[in-house]
Amino acid sequence: MLGIRARGVALPLMVVAAVAAGLLVPAEAGARYKAPSVSLRQTTVDTVRVTGRTAKAKPRVRFQKRTSSGWKFVKRVRARHHRYATTLRVAPGTKAKFRVTSNKRSRKFVVRMPARPIVTPPPTLYDGCGARPRKADGTAWSCTFNDEFDGTALDRDKWVPQTAFVTGSADGFACYLDDPSTVGVGGGSLNLTVRRVSTPVSCKTADGVAATDYVSGMVSTYHLFSQQYGRFEARIRNTATSAAGLHEAFWLWPDDRVPSTVAWPEAGEIDISETYSNYPNLSIPFLHYSADADGPKPGVNTAWNCTAHRGQWNTYTLEWSASRLSIFVNGKLCLTNTSGDPAFKKPYIVALTQALGSGTNVMSSSTPIPATMNVDYVRVWS
Repeated sequence: MLGIRARGVALPLMVVAAVAAGLLVPAEAGARYKAPSVSLRQTTVDTVRVTGRTAKAKPRVRFQKRTSSGWKFVKRVRARHHRYATTLRVAPGTKAKFRVTSNKRSRKFVVRMPARPIVTPPPTLYDGCGARPRKADGTAWSCTFNDEFDGTALDRDKWVPQTAFVTGSADGFACYLDDPSTVGVGGGSLNLTVRRVSTPVSCKTADGVAATDYVSGMVSTYHLFSQQYGRFEARIRNTATSAAGLHEAFWLWPDDRVPSTVAWPEAGEIDISETYSNYPNLSIPFLHYSADADGPKPGVNTAWNCTAHRGQWNTYTLEWSASRLSIFVNGKLCLTNTSGDPAFKKPYIVALTQALGSGTNVMSSSTPIPATMNVDYVRVWS
């Protein structure tokens, strides 16, 4: 056979021609022309992570997907230090053929994705609060307190009407009154009403005893029920108006049967929802504790972006543990506090208030009186 000599070695002519055409390369140059390697790892139900090595240190790496009409460009990435990484999407339960190209050398590979797993939800469990909601770890909350307000009168084994102080401001205040016209149950809800009376009534104020033409309703579980930690929830509708003067609250107060060594606000208060008629589309939570020294701090002790339209039913929820308080409005997370402050490490009672406003929300001739806060239910779990 005819041949030539290279460094004293006779090579067949057909091999030399192959080297010149780039089809075969000497061993020391082979890595330069090698196709990129491919390694696959599923990361989600429809995503696979693709990694590999390239011959050159920083080449462009191109990905194509095989379709019925041919190879379709998918993406291009840049390798670093002979390595590349990217992700490709393939529908669960299907397969797809890809081609990766670098330095004019290609490698084909197939991705086979397993079918999306069938997730069977855990069975719904029931107790005295109805369907038991699930905690983040999947276990179910257990009912500790429930009032659906299905009767015709307030259950005084659960609730105490407030009569000890007033609501509002010097420009217009109401005495809290224990009366069916201010604290009533009917139509499937607790109805707390602020109204005007024909004969003035007197009650204690910060300045002594004063008379007013207005009375209102508030109840709490004072010395009847308190709980440290858990899930607290109420579904509430207030009076539809944008006129200033009305203030409603679903809130918790420390049980005074557990002595406190500090005064309010360091002693604590959990306002799950406060609604003000001059902000007709908001529910404003507020956590009172040592942070009050710096005033309201959205995202820490309050939030000013929790949507709750007046005149509509809204559900307010607190999930409370030793290290976290999370407040939800209609299932949407509204505020999270992770201070772990001592103020929130003791039992609290539950309170519901139909109040008159103060400050920028003071009552005026435009305030719709009478006004009623309807409470569909109150439920507490541990």
